[in-house]
Amino acid sequence: MLTTFFQGFLLSAAMILPIGAQNAFVLQQGSKKQYHLMSAFLCALSDVILISGGVFGGSALLSQSEYLLLLITWGGVAFLLWYGWNAFKTAFTKEIELSQHKNQVKSRWRVIVTLVAVTWLNPHVYLDTFVVLGSIGGQLSAELRPWFTFGAVFASISWFFALSLLAAWFSPILSQVTAQRIINLFVGCVMWFIALQLAAQGWKNLF
Repeated sequence: MLTTFFQGFLLSAAMILPIGAQNAFVLQQGSKKQYHLMSAFLCALSDVILISGGVFGGSALLSQSEYLLLLITWGGVAFLLWYGWNAFKTAFTKEIELSQHKNQVKSRWRVIVTLVAVTWLNPHVYLDTFVVLGSIGGQLSAELRPWFTFGAVFASISWFFALSLLAAWFSPILSQVTAQRIINLFVGCVMWFIALQLAAQGWKNLF
């Protein structure tokens, strides 16, 4: 059972550690100390739902519906392009300086809505949790599936809270105007890179 737990943990960690849309957003919020623990909690909660759903049957549903995967893909491309554009626009304007001087904080609901969109409109999340983790965990016996799921979920929870707390810890440095410009440029590049990858995958699936 412990072997299965660590299998789920390591596989999930391999899926989460590469910088993606969720990681970039949590890093951004942590650097500002704006609802960073809430952001980490929502990312972890989403992964709990998606990983559990993938292991216990969601993988088969997604693999049988090409149109659903295409819809998720192109919806994700549109959102990531829009979010990346806003990050670039913020990086090259005085909005950061004004925000720093006035200590402006985003609305809690705006952060929640953005985070939900970053998570649930990103097809990579479904590919990682449903296709990869779901297909592997779904082949295990009924006795071992919960252990695999718990290991995968524990990796997600550990990572998002660690990233959030570390970003908040270094907030005095990361919250400076120059650092915020660099972070926004980084976030914009990540979002557009993922969007281009998804667009290429979506284009191949069309033909």
